[in-house]
Amino acid sequence: MEKPTHEEVSLDSRTRTDSPAVARRVDTVDVDNYHGLHLETGLVYLSLSLIAFSQILNLVGSSALAQDIASEVGGAGHTIWLSSAIAILTCVLGPPVSQAADYWGRKWFIVILTAFGAVGCIIISRTDSMGMAIAGEVVAGISYGSQPLLYAVTSEILPRRWRPIAQGGLNVSIAVGGIFSLLVGFTLTQNNHAGFRTFYYIAAGIQGVAAIICAFLYNPPLRPLQVSLSLGDKLSRLDWVGYGLLASGVVLFSMALAWSQNPYPWTNAHILALFLPGVALLIALGVHQCRFKKNGLFHHGMTGISQSLLLAYLLKEWFFLFMITFLTAIVASLAAAAYSAVFKKLRLPIVVAYTSFMIFNILMATLTLSSGTALWTYPIFLGFGLGVCLTCLVTIAQLSAPPGLISISTGLLLSVRSLGGSVALAIYNAIFNSQISTALSRDIAANILPLGVSPSILPAFIQGLTSQNMTAVAALPGVDPVVILAGVRGLKEAYLASFRYIWVTAAIFSAIAAFGALFIINPTKDLNMHVDAPLEEE
Repeated sequence: MEKPTHEEVSLDSRTRTDSPAVARRVDTVDVDNYHGLHLETGLVYLSLSLIAFSQILNLVGSSALAQDIASEVGGAGHTIWLSSAIAILTCVLGPPVSQAADYWGRKWFIVILTAFGAVGCIIISRTDSMGMAIAGEVVAGISYGSQPLLYAVTSEILPRRWRPIAQGGLNVSIAVGGIFSLLVGFTLTQNNHAGFRTFYYIAAGIQGVAAIICAFLYNPPLRPLQVSLSLGDKLSRLDWVGYGLLASGVVLFSMALAWSQNPYPWTNAHILALFLPGVALLIALGVHQCRFKKNGLFHHGMTGISQSLLLAYLLKEWFFLFMITFLTAIVASLAAAAYSAVFKKLRLPIVVAYTSFMIFNILMATLTLSSGTALWTYPIFLGFGLGVCLTCLVTIAQLSAPPGLISISTGLLLSVRSLGGSVALAIYNAIFNSQISTALSRDIAANILPLGVSPSILPAFIQGLTSQNMTAVAALPGVDPVVILAGVRGLKEAYLASFRYIWVTAAIFSAIAAFGALFIINPTKDLNMHVDAPLEEE
């Protein structure tokens, strides 16, 4: 049986009203130890925001520039792994890094992991094969293990009352990074697919500079457990079994989801050989955390965070597609931060955010070929939801856990969000693939057969259109420009119809999340002027 630390005793005894540990915790949280905003605190916050900005460059690039990379080095069928590598590493590394940072401090985890991001981006910029590009993303993906620490440190160095503002500012940096990524990325690759190399050189440079700046500016006092525990004590308190189960389970589970219907059906051995062991390992992780490890990855002191984890799991991000989403997210983040800080309420913004997601998905489900300009206004609802949700959800998750667990609670939230995104991608992919084959035959046939085209050429016509081989299409008997235009119209209709089921499914998820958010308890008393981890020694 592990001997608990003083901090762990305080956490475990917090529910006993006669325990002196409760009094100590209440006094610590309620006391106003804020002595003004120092220059050092402001500079550290800006350096962490720069790291968040730099990380979004690679995240957006892995999706938005995937086809440009494939055009240069081949391997178009494997582009999904560019973004999947990031999702897997975010999910796997976040919780253990967050826990280790409580024992060894935050600084060098942030700096060193961010440096890995720079190295990975350089590898991608020099790639000559898709395999090398994916390997580069794996290296760059290590940097996302520090992501929970960015959210945790920006919160704990400022007063709790300002926590929504701290999170809102961080999300503004991310949104600005998204805008920068899309503008620069598309400008560099507009006339030359090889422009992705320059983009990743830029991303590497920004991440490297961000790591160096943070190393110089962020010099926090030693944390209590850094001083009180020996190296052996620290190593023994890490949840090694949990890390192994989490890493192996998530990797197998995510690989199975990525391959489902792309290219293998669910009944194929390639899927089952990964999916079933992955699920078994994740179940074993749950049993281990519930029965055998009460102070591990899922510390039992975080009794109030389960609702936030569920909402994070239901958070599905589509923002890579729309520039207006980032612009709206900036305004929404600032508005949500101001509202939450002034009125000390988080429930209403989160409900409104998920309702905004639902509206966006419903509107997208109504798209037709004549929607035109309206399409570009719908993502405003998506951007509003993202800006508000990411600001308030992280804040309430951190306030739902004891101060000593702010890092691991943030790590779990972001890990669950990443896992939820992987599951959603598999669900949406399965829905799309189940509809598109039928829709293509139906809608293309409905558009070209009335023009006198022989039904016998329909399979070859569809194959040519979907592969964008217009030379082969034009060579088919009876096909002229009018038929090709009609076929393209049918192709668009088929894709709209197939995506419609995805939007409806996403709207249902959003509605469930909005309903669940109604039961959030506003942490009014916790939003005070106490600073959990001031940078200045008192």
